[in-house]
Amino acid sequence: MAKVTMYKTTTCPYCKMEAEYLNSKGVQFEEIYVDQNPQAAEEMVKISGQMGVPFTVIQKDDGTQVTILGFDRDKINQALGIS
Repeated sequence: MAKVTMYKTTTCPYCKMEAEYLNSKGVQFEEIYVDQNPQAAEEMVKISGQMGVPFTVIQKDDGTQVTILGFDRDKINQALGIS
């Protein structure tokens, strides 16, 4: 199964919606709060080149990595092979 990491903040409504969506689909994921962890925020900027959240990193079983800025249901579904 793919490893899913979501960078988020405690106040972001889209982050909450994405987390609820992933939970409803039975997707396990790691949540990293960049507003509480400056080191994680730096890591996110290094990967994404920006500070927007939610920022989701999906590490697929074949080693490829998909990055998604914002709550984009279609991209998440496609990357995880769910509907």
